[in-house]
Amino acid sequence: MDLVFTDEEQVFREEVRQFLRDNVSPQMRHKMVEGRHVSKQEMVTWWRILNKKGWNVSSWPKEYGGTGWSSVQHYIFREELQMHPAPTPLAFGVGMVGPVIYTFGNEAQKKYYLPRIANVDDWWCQGFSEPGAGSDLASLTTKAERRDDKWIINGQKTWTTYAQHANMIFCLCRTDPSAKKQMGISFIVFPLDTKGVTVRPIQTIDGGYEINEVFFDDVKVPCENLIGEENKGWDYAKFLLGNERTGIARVGVSKERIRHIKELASNFESDGRPLIEDRTFREKLAISEIELKALELTQLRIVTAEGKHGKPNPASSMLKMKGAQSQQAATELLMEMIGPFAAPYDEHSHEAMGWTAQIAPSYFNNRKVSIYGGSDEIQRNIIAKAVLGL
Repeated sequence: MDLVFTDEEQVFREEVRQFLRDNVSPQMRHKMVEGRHVSKQEMVTWWRILNKKGWNVSSWPKEYGGTGWSSVQHYIFREELQMHPAPTPLAFGVGMVGPVIYTFGNEAQKKYYLPRIANVDDWWCQGFSEPGAGSDLASLTTKAERRDDKWIINGQKTWTTYAQHANMIFCLCRTDPSAKKQMGISFIVFPLDTKGVTVRPIQTIDGGYEINEVFFDDVKVPCENLIGEENKGWDYAKFLLGNERTGIARVGVSKERIRHIKELASNFESDGRPLIEDRTFREKLAISEIELKALELTQLRIVTAEGKHGKPNPASSMLKMKGAQSQQAATELLMEMIGPFAAPYDEHSHEAMGWTAQIAPSYFNNRKVSIYGGSDEIQRNIIAKAVLGL
């Protein structure tokens, strides 16, 4: 493959960069550089700016509001968002349930939900994982029983990211208990304010509340909220996760962290000289950069292949696994760089603590990236079966 971006692609990259410079607030960018939490309103405001530009659902087909960009343009756009940095479009709506709806949903569902997803009129969350069904998702036990014109849903989901912000959930429910476990699952959507739904936050090690437990007690959902065919939800989930893993490598995020590490290491002294001059530290930094470059080239190959074939590539599991390792390696370098200065942390006194305040929380929070979206062990199984044919 040609590893040089064309002149047109370079012009496009500069257009994206200029748009970000003109429209991302300095306050939000500063928060993201330092790893601080961005508020829901800040994110929604930004995504609506993107939508007004026509870029919030850029990857969708043109008939549903997409841009018609090439796969490489999509890659550039995502990378520049991550490197600026600015919040990428809400994955649960734009990258997950949106494509499921426009691919498998009926016309009424497309007409109603897709414009609302594009303008963030609905904030979606993902009802997949359960206390006994994480990486082995097909073991889920949340059930939906059909009674007349309603689904009656009972069960529990966990690790539900941003459920505290969400008003809609897309949920995998068991609708045929007698079927093989992958075959008896359906994909159902409904509002989180439906009677019988309870959202309970889970505090993470960094002091945040981005994940939640969600309980369903005789939740009544109209039958027309089923997406696609009954008992075909596992197929739709695989489709959704294939799309998720292609972008989950987050190469741009790791690039920005490496840039930030170099900047900080040039000003942070160790034994009376800048840390960037320490040979051992520079070697570790160089290894991280080399691994990241290899990941970037692999992602470009996969992105190019998907552009030709028009469907998710099972090799995206490699991106997910190596992307997690790159993200974790960058936070490990930051922790090593500041050593004991990473220990003090007060979530209520960010400015007083200085720039070191978020490094330890970011390090601990990034332990999860090798689990969510499918654990490393699951990705290795997918690679062995679908890529290597074992």
